[in-house]
Amino acid sequence: MDDRTNTTFGWILGAGIVALGASIASGMVFHADKPEMPEKPGYFVDAPEEGAEDAGPDLGTLLASADATAGEAVFAKCTACHTINQGGANGIGPNLYGVFGKAIGAHAAGFAYSSALSGHGGQWTWENMNEWLKSPRAFASGTKMSFAGLSSPEDRANVMEYIASNGGAPAKPAPAAPEAAAEGEAVDGAGEGPGAVEGAPVSAPEAAGAMGAEQPVPSEGGGATRNESAAKPGT
Repeated sequence: MDDRTNTTFGWILGAGIVALGASIASGMVFHADKPEMPEKPGYFVDAPEEGAEDAGPDLGTLLASADATAGEAVFAKCTACHTINQGGANGIGPNLYGVFGKAIGAHAAGFAYSSALSGHGGQWTWENMNEWLKSPRAFASGTKMSFAGLSSPEDRANVMEYIASNGGAPAKPAPAAPEAAAEGEAVDGAGEGPGAVEGAPVSAPEAAGAMGAEQPVPSEGGGATRNESAAKPGT
């Protein structure tokens, strides 16, 4: 029994020594005893910078091609809360007939607007309506309207065109003018000069160049030139 006990403890002691040695070796290789911390903890995520996306066409350009029929289809999302026919009743949201040009948060009589909207100030211009449809909560923080908004600029333009067809609207903003050519950019025809003008005096360099060209030689009859005679078949 004593021999077996000693042997068992010997194996246990040996295994412990091996494990300790392995731990020390791995610490030396992988620097476990002195871990190197990165300058900035965490993982780097390469995300696009906010606001870097293309802004797209301006509001005036979008409205110039807006379609009321397409806007009516998008407005179907709003009919759960709003009516738009003349004389329509208020629902969860106010009736929207003739809303354009009216004071924000005051156009529908008898409707209980939130203080965030009634205290906003201004009128429902095309610009204000566009921002409201884009994100009601961003336009009037604290509004009771739970709709998240329309992310598509084309959808907003079409919906506004449909709303304008029900009660009218002020004049639309004009499309932005096309950007002028960049400074130093070549313009078609620039630098070529006006060219030759019929009847104008010929300069000395032009005259010298013309002298090097083949000149027609009159024939004896004073009619066709020698070159023309040579070109005629059978002569």
